[in-house]
Order: sequence, then C-alpha cells, then structure tokens
Amino acid sequence: MNVPNFGDFADARAVATVARAAEEAGWDGLFVWDHVVHRKEMRRGQPFGDPWMLLTAAALATSTIRLGTLVTPVARRRPEQLARQVATLDAVSGGRVVFGAGLGGPVEDEFGSFGDETDPVVLAQKLDEGLGLLARYWAGERVDHDGPHYRVRDVEILPATVQQPRPPIWVGGFWPARRPFRRAARWDGVVPLFASGHGRPPTPDEVRDVTAYVAEHRTAEGPADVARPFDVVVGGLTTPEAAADVVGPLAAAGATWWDERGLYESPDLYSLPAVLRRVEAGPPQL
Repeated sequence: MNVPNFGDFADARAVATVARAAEEAGWDGLFVWDHVVHRKEMRRGQPFGDPWMLLTAAALATSTIRLGTLVTPVARRRPEQLARQVATLDAVSGGRVVFGAGLGGPVEDEFGSFGDETDPVVLAQKLDEGLGLLARYWAGERVDHDGPHYRVRDVEILPATVQQPRPPIWVGGFWPARRPFRRAARWDGVVPLFASGHGRPPTPDEVRDVTAYVAEHRTAEGPADVARPFDVVVGGLTTPEAAADVVGPLAAAGATWWDERGLYESPDLYSLPAVLRRVEAGPPQL
C-alpha cells in the first residue's frame, strides 16, 4: 500500500491505522511519500507529516510488513542525518525498512521554494554521491570522503542498520528517461513512473522494456551486489474484483512488487476512509 504524507496521512495515528489494517489483511508493505510542499498550489492548506515519524508509528503498530518511502529526494537531505533516521527505523522495525530514493520533485516547489539547488544535473550528482555515503554509513564503516558535494572526516554512524550490508535501496525514475534506470541497476530495485500517471497501471510491454533495460545495465561494478534479488515495483489503483487481472500480466512481464496507489488527481488519494476500504479488501490474489 502506498499513501502520501499529506492530508489525512499527515497524522501518524492514521498511518499506524493503515499499517495495522494492511498487515492484518495480508499486504506485504506500506510506503509513504516524502514531500515538504509537493505542488504548492494543489496542496495549499493541507498538512504534511514527516515521513520518518509516520513510518515509526507504522513500525510500532506492526510486526511483519515492510516499511519505506517512495521516494526520498536524497539531495534535499544531509546524508548523515538521513542515515541515522533510516538506521533508527530499521532498528525499531526489526529490520523491515526499504529505502526508496530519487531525484525528488516538483523541483521548483520542493527545492526552489527554499532557495535550494534546482539544477537537475547537480541534484542527480548529489543523489549518486549521497547514496554511496548512505551505504557506507549503514554498513557501520569508518568513513572518509572528499567528493564534489560532501566531505566527511573520520566518521562512524552507529549503530549500523539491522539489515546488512544495508536495507534494500529502490530507485525511482520516469520512464523512458534512461539515466535513473542505469542508477537503479546499481542498487536493489527500480520504481518506474510512466506517462499514464500515478494510479494508472502500466502496460505489460512497458514493464518488459524497463526490466530488460535494467537487466542489461546491472553489473558488478560500483556499489551494486548483483547476487542480491532485484525488485521491479509498479503500481496503480485496482478494485478487489479486478486486481488479479491487472497485476497478473505485469508479474509475468517482470514486476516483483505491486504498489497499490491512488489516482493523483483524486481526493481519495489522501483520505483515510477511502484507503482503509481498499486495504481491508485485501491484496491481489494471483
């Protein structure tokens, strides 16, 4: 299940309620967005919650489901602070965190509103450099680093994450742009968004194209461990009656996770009652 961090879900108690209901209904994970203002004009007047506090509430209310962000804009955070937050959540949850990362956006609203860098090339550089640092921090290494955007001198951030050498890292991006998918190939999973828009499932052909492209670029170079399982995470809004018919062909095309998510333009996206109705109906049965 996928929920934003605004509207009803700015309240950690609402997120905990959904998480508990999702676990009881047989879902495998709960993922939240990581935005500060999202689209300002669209969301003006709506409250936002901190994703790590929301996920901590979800962790304390559950015992088995995976928990994470889809996605965190690493360039908007200090890697050392982000490393500590994720490691704390991994400890509280008993090793159930999945870290979703991406460039972040909309850039002018989420970055420009606060006087931050808005050049997507620089943001991509900070994302790559930040992911490398996060992996080293989570492994419990002593870190020295002198990069174009971050400098670290003789630092250990402990405790290391429960999951070793790190929690799974899933990287988001808009298909058919290629660079985010080459980045994802170096890590543990990919979360593609498509022209159909948030909440509308992709086609099997689109999933096959993403899967084939990432497989082509997945190598042992860089931080990737090609022996680890690699996830392809796609999603959309389904009804319980038709969910299997939607998800089955996508699984056959290479998807490993189905992410149930609301329509971008619908108020049900951030409505606790609407999301609970879908949660309680249960996940697709393939």
